[in-house]
Amino acid sequence: MSENVKKNPLTLQDIKDAAARIKPYVTRTPLLREADMDELLGCKVYFKPEMLQVTGAFKARGAFNKVLMLSEEERKKGIIFSSSGNHAAACAYVGKMFGINAYAVMPRDTPKGKIENCERRGGTCILWDRDYQSRVKKVADEIKEHGYTLVHGFDDYSVMAGQGTIGLEILEDMPEINTVIVPIGGGGLMSGIATAIKESNPKVRVIGVQVAASCGYYLSRLNGRPTRMTSQPSLADGIGCSYPTENPYPIIDKYVDEIVIVSENHIAEAVKIIGKYAHLVAEPTSAVVVAALLEGKIKTEADENVACVLTSGNYDIDLIGKFYKDEEVEPED
Repeated sequence: MSENVKKNPLTLQDIKDAAARIKPYVTRTPLLREADMDELLGCKVYFKPEMLQVTGAFKARGAFNKVLMLSEEERKKGIIFSSSGNHAAACAYVGKMFGINAYAVMPRDTPKGKIENCERRGGTCILWDRDYQSRVKKVADEIKEHGYTLVHGFDDYSVMAGQGTIGLEILEDMPEINTVIVPIGGGGLMSGIATAIKESNPKVRVIGVQVAASCGYYLSRLNGRPTRMTSQPSLADGIGCSYPTENPYPIIDKYVDEIVIVSENHIAEAVKIIGKYAHLVAEPTSAVVVAALLEGKIKTEADENVACVLTSGNYDIDLIGKFYKDEEVEPED
C-alpha cells in the first residue's frame, strides 16, 4: 500500500516529512519585509510571495508531495485532477518532470491561455461541463476506466501537507511572527498552514480570508456547522467556495482563529498597492489577504508582525494592467 492512501488526520510531522520530500523540487520562497506598507495596513507587514514558486503558485508544493508518495504502479497509470488554473499547471509540471501522464478535467469555456498553460507543461486537457459536480463525476469515471490516481486540489491530506510547508518556512524565517493571514478557497492551503503554525506555536494567530461572493467557510463559522451557499462571480476566481469539504473543514474549525470576508473593490485596490509597494504581480485571489487589512476586517497593532501569504501570480497580464490604471475589471465565475 502506498503512503498516499493513509487516512489519518494531518499532523505537524506529516508537514515536516513533506518539507524534506519536496525540498529538491520547489522554491523556498522568502519572507519579505514590506516596511513601506506598515502605516497603510496598520502593522509590521511581511509577504510570503508564492508567485515566485515554480509554476507561479503555491500549488506545486502539494502536487509534488502527493506524486512523490505514489507507488511506481500508480505513476505508470497516470494522474487526474479537476482544475482550470494553478492546480492544473502544477500537476502537469510535476507529471512532466517524472514522466507521468497528467489529465486535467477542465470546463469547456476555460480561457484558451489556461488550457495552453496546462498543455505546455505536458498535461492533457479533457474539456467538460462548467458544473463542478459534473466534472467530479467525469474524474471518477475516468479513474474507473483507466485506473488513474486522483490528485485532488485541496481535499487530500498529502496535498495539504505539501501546502503546509509554507507555514513551517514562515516560522523558521520569523519566529516572532504574531499573525498569519491566508486566503481560503477549498481549504487545503489553510488546513496545511494552520496545522503547521498551531502545532508549532499555538500563540500565533491564524486568520482566513474569503470573498463575500463565495464564502462557504465564513458562513459555516457563523452558523456553527457546514453551510452551503450560491456563489457569485468574483475577481478572486481562484478561491470560490460554496460549501466546505469533508477533510479541510474540521482542521480549519479547530485551528483557524478567525475568518473574514472582503469586498471586490478592496481586492482591486489590494492588487494595485502590492504592485506599487512590493513590486510583485499578485493575482486577485492572493490579494485578498491585503484587502482584508485595507478594509479593516482584521484588527492589528502597529508593532504586530503580520505575514500575508500571497498565493499566486498567474493572471492575464492585460487585466492586471487594468488594476494598476484603476480601470474596471469584470469579476469571473
